[in-house]
Order: sequence, then C-alpha cells, then structure tokens
Amino acid sequence: MSFLRNRAGFILTGAMAVAILAFLLGDVVKSGTPFWAKNQNRVAEINGEKIDFQEFNQQVDQTAEMFKQQMGGNLTPQMKSYAVQQVWNQLLQKEILKSEIEKIGLEVGKNELNDLVTGNRPSNQIVQAFTDPQTGQFNRNQLLTFISQLNTAGNPQAAQQWEMLLAAVKEERLNNKYSSLLNNSVYVTSLEANDEYQQRNKLANFKYVLLDYAGVKDSEIKITDADYQAYYDEHKNSFKNQEETRSIEYVVVDARPTAKDIDYAKETINRLKTELAASTNDSLFASINSDNKYPYTFVKKGQLSPALDSVLFNVPAGTIVGPYESNGLFEIAKVAQTTVGPDSVKASHILLNATAEGGVQKALAKADSIKGLLAKGESFSSLAVQFSTDQGSKVNGGELGTFPRGQMVPVFDNAVFNGKTGDIKVVESQFGVHIIKIENQIGSAKYVKAAIVDKAIISGKETLNTAHSKANAFLTAATAQNFAQEAQKLGLKATTATRVLAMDNTLDGNEAPRELIKWAFEAKKDDISDRVFETEQSYILARLVDVQPKGILPLATVKKDIEPAVKNAVKAKLLTEKMNAALSGASSLDQVGQKLGKTPVAVENIVLANPVIPGVSLENKVVGTVFGLQPNKPSKAIEGAQGVYAVQVNGFVNPAAIPDLNAQKKQILAGKLQRSWASIFKALQDKSEITDNRVKFF
Repeated sequence: MSFLRNRAGFILTGAMAVAILAFLLGDVVKSGTPFWAKNQNRVAEINGEKIDFQEFNQQVDQTAEMFKQQMGGNLTPQMKSYAVQQVWNQLLQKEILKSEIEKIGLEVGKNELNDLVTGNRPSNQIVQAFTDPQTGQFNRNQLLTFISQLNTAGNPQAAQQWEMLLAAVKEERLNNKYSSLLNNSVYVTSLEANDEYQQRNKLANFKYVLLDYAGVKDSEIKITDADYQAYYDEHKNSFKNQEETRSIEYVVVDARPTAKDIDYAKETINRLKTELAASTNDSLFASINSDNKYPYTFVKKGQLSPALDSVLFNVPAGTIVGPYESNGLFEIAKVAQTTVGPDSVKASHILLNATAEGGVQKALAKADSIKGLLAKGESFSSLAVQFSTDQGSKVNGGELGTFPRGQMVPVFDNAVFNGKTGDIKVVESQFGVHIIKIENQIGSAKYVKAAIVDKAIISGKETLNTAHSKANAFLTAATAQNFAQEAQKLGLKATTATRVLAMDNTLDGNEAPRELIKWAFEAKKDDISDRVFETEQSYILARLVDVQPKGILPLATVKKDIEPAVKNAVKAKLLTEKMNAALSGASSLDQVGQKLGKTPVAVENIVLANPVIPGVSLENKVVGTVFGLQPNKPSKAIEGAQGVYAVQVNGFVNPAAIPDLNAQKKQILAGKLQRSWASIFKALQDKSEITDNRVKFF
C-alpha cells in the first residue's frame, strides 16, 4: 500500500488527475460556506458548473510545483502564470466535453474499466502510477498486490487516491471515445484529393501590371465616415473579441544597473577571487559567498555557463579562473580536482542500519562479513533480500539501476565512479553502511570539481532611489489629459498596449506585474494607477485608455486600427478606375502597360496552393483569378493586397495524373485530422456559457 502513497504526488500531477482532484473534493470544501462567500470565491463558471477558487488554486499549486521541479530554481511569476493557464485549459476541456459526452450518452462499462486497469493493455495513467522507478518498467505485480490489499488494509486515504485514479482513467477513456467518434466523421472524397493535387502541382505562367497603393500619396485622397463604415461592415466578423480586453497607456522608468553598479559588482568578485585563492575550504567558501549555490561535485563539459565551460576543462587543479560576465552575473571558479571517468554507473547495494546493528563499527564488521560471503560466490541479490534495510531496492535484489554522477551522496559516488566493474566496496554514509557492487561503468569523459562563486549585477540603492523618485514625480504630475506630455518632460516615453487580456503578464512583449493587469481590469476608462508597479528592472505607471467588451467591437474602437486598410480601399477605387481606363479597348496586357507607362512583369511556375507573386507579396485574390482565366486575354482590374492588378495568362502546365489517389486521400485526411480537433473544440467553446473571473485572484 505504501507504493501508491509514495507516488500520490506523482499521480496527482498527471494532466487528468490534476484536473480531477479538486472537483472530487469539491463538496467537502464547499460544505458550510455561506452563499455570498461562495460567489465571492467563484473563480469561474462553465456551462453551469461553478468553480471555487480554493479548488482551482489547489490544482494551480500542484501544477506550479511540477513546473518548478522540471525547470529547477525558484517558482517564478512566469511559472505560476503557465500553471494557471494549464489548469484553466484542462478545466475548460473537462467541463465542455463532459456536457457533450452526456448529451450523446457515451459510457465506460464495468468490464471495460476493469480491462483498462488490469487488462493486457492498461491505461497510461495506471502504467504511470505503477512504474518501478528503478527499472522504468510497469510492475503489474505491484498493481495487483495493491488492489488485493486495498479492501483489507483499512486505509481511507489510499482508497480515496485509488478512486480518484479510477475516475481519471474513466474520464480519459470517455474523452478518447468522443474524439474518435468525431475523427471518424472526417473524410476525403476523390474529388477533393484531385483538386488538392491540382492546386499543388498545376503551374501558371502569367504577366501582370501593378498600380501600387504606395504610388498614391495620402494627401491625394479623402477618407469619409462612409469609407470607414463600408470597410467595417465588410470585415465585421474579424473584429470579434473572444473575451474582454483593455488598452493600457504606460510609462516605464528604467531601474537597471548602471555602469557604477557594474563596477561595484566587479570589485566585489575580484575581492572574492583573492580570498578564494587563500581559502583552505573551497566548498564552504563558495557556499557562503556565492549568490547561487552550485553543487560541489564533478561536472562534465556542457554543464556550466559557456565562459566557465570553455576554460575549466583546460587548466590544472588549483587554478582560479575569471571573473567572467554571464547572464547578469560575474563568475569565478577554483578547480579542486580533475579526473577522467565513466559517465554513468550501474550498481547494486546492501544497506545496513548502523543504529540497528549496535553502532557503526559493528555495522562495518557485518558488512565485511557479507563482503566475504560474496567473495565465496554467494548471490548478491539473495543477500540483499536477507540483509538490506533499503526497502526500495531490496525487492529487486539491491539493484539501483543506472545513474549519472552527482545523483548519489558524494561518498557513494566516489566509490562507484572511482572503482571498476565487478568491485565490491564498503562505505559509510549518513544513511548507514553500504556494501556496493559495481555492475557496469558506461562511457568516459573528463570531469572537473570546482568551487564556483558568482555575484549578481544588481541595481544599487542610489540607482533604485533615482528611478523611484522619477516614477513618483511622474505619478504626482500625471493626469488623464497630460499623461504623455508629463512623461516627455521627464525624458520618458508613453506607450499604449492594445487588446491586453485579463491573464496576460506582458505589455507589448515586455514583462508586466500581474498587479498592474489586475488593476487595469478593475479600473475605469481614463483612471491612472494610484501606485507605482515594480518589476525586477523597472517601475511602471499606467492609465486605462479603453475597454473592449467581449463580442463584435464597435467601429469607434477599431477605427484607428483599420485606418491603413481603409486608406488602401479608397486608393483602390482611384486605381481601379485608372486600370479600367487602360483596359478599355486593349487586346493585350502589353497595350495596357503602354497606356499606363509600365512594362508588364512576367512570372512563372506559380501554384494555387502558394499564391505568392515573387518580389511583391501574398496575393490570394490575384493568383486565384489567374487560375480561372483563359490564356492570352487580359483580366479585369483586380484589387489585391499590394495594389490594383491586371493580369494575362501565358499558359498552364498541367501535371500528370495522380500516381496514387488513395495515398493522396490518406495524406489529406491526416492533415484534416490534425486540424479538426482544434476547430471542433473552438466551436464547442464558442457555444459554451463561460464566466472567467481568474483576474480577480491571480
């Protein structure tokens, strides 16, 4: 039973299990909560399913911890943001698919569920939960043992974890059934396959005359409200806001380290270099004085910063290198030892508990006796089962599997990496006394053990005070009317970020504190932040410029954005008249070119599937028109992306017949299936009733 307990965290961080946990516990969490408090703590509602903040945040914390373990280091705001988004995406899929699956009556029967647990091909989640970490293999015996003990051991926690795992397996199966049902509705006809083949292989050779929009000065046209309205009405669906967004005008006050701060960091690291040279305990010195605590262990090339990596492996022990500047740090290092040895080792061990044996000396004496038995030919695995106190490895005859340098405690590492295959070693560690057998040593490389000390280049007090004073001066003087002007007076620049989403953590790609975004989604139009927002290297002040509601945005909101396109549309009218006048009475494109004073440009081997006119731009409408023309006849005027065109086809090169129609259909079907699920889920999401309050909490 300890098997599943030991892996509970691992199970719960799996994608489906994470999504399940909080909702299975939901009734317990909600009980006794007043109605008003429930509403206050509601982070979302999806198709009538109310999601409590406490439940949601539990999943976020688990996912964030998983990211932290995967990426290393401390939990960053970015990791937390990714965790919130991943849990949200899982939650959306769970709730949206749940209602669809219920509508069509999909189920997982008892026999089917049993087969997913103990059958020949168990669910991936079962395999993941009962994979032996030492061997990396699914352990069916541990699964069956756990199930047999589940009802007799009286452990409610383990039983609850098991029920959650079964629920996750069942949900995954239902989702797969639903996905398969939809995938089986996607098909490709022979006509589609032939059309796709023609689009990719039929070649068009043509020439064109272009009247470029850039050839008409903005001062030569007059844009009316009717022009804006006409363009807006024609493209209205492209202005649909999937969720409420905000436009934020902001000013960034730079608080990055100055040259003075860099010089101070350099002086500090040079002083530490002198002290490191005189140190008699390099690892302790590095641990005390380094901003980042690097393991004092053997490393191979490629495991350090590029600057250190290029030097440390070419100098003898005792050498101090640096300082080098890298990623906002100054680094120095003192080489303690170099060696050439294996990259990884496969080993087994027998662990004796020194306390249980009556002290270290008695444990060492017993270890020597066991070593003697091994020398006489006794089975290591049998002795491990008999004597080892390491419950994780004794069931496998003491096998620890294959591991790289640095994974074990130093004394253990030294024994297995400095010995040779077949050696039996006895060592003492904080865990007890080990009898180790080196099964195999793999690979060979040069390794270095070095004491690494670094100092971050950070902004000093003077730099931060100067920047903060400037930010406060701006905050005091700025109003909704003079925001940009006051920024300019202080040598700052006001920038506007449009269409900012509630869960963004950037403004125009630059880091922005979540507190700023939260403020913007609580503020009213023209409000100025009543505080200075801080990032690691700047202070930010903000004004809420506009609120763009969910749905089709009004013309007034998008008017500035569409202005360039409207200008082109007005220019297109003028250029179309000019082109039509040249086309009138012309029997060839050369004649059109003569009237316009332009030489037709010839292009060859254009395919419909890639409608790019070389040297110009992507022109879907123009190339599409080309493939509908008869050769040697000029087209009508065509309004394109770059300007107004007239074209004339010289000829087409038709491809040979499709060599394998079925292969072509399969290829197209594979592409459709890859795209279909995203489109289907987007459609389901659009028709769902979703209230997203995450910005209030994260």
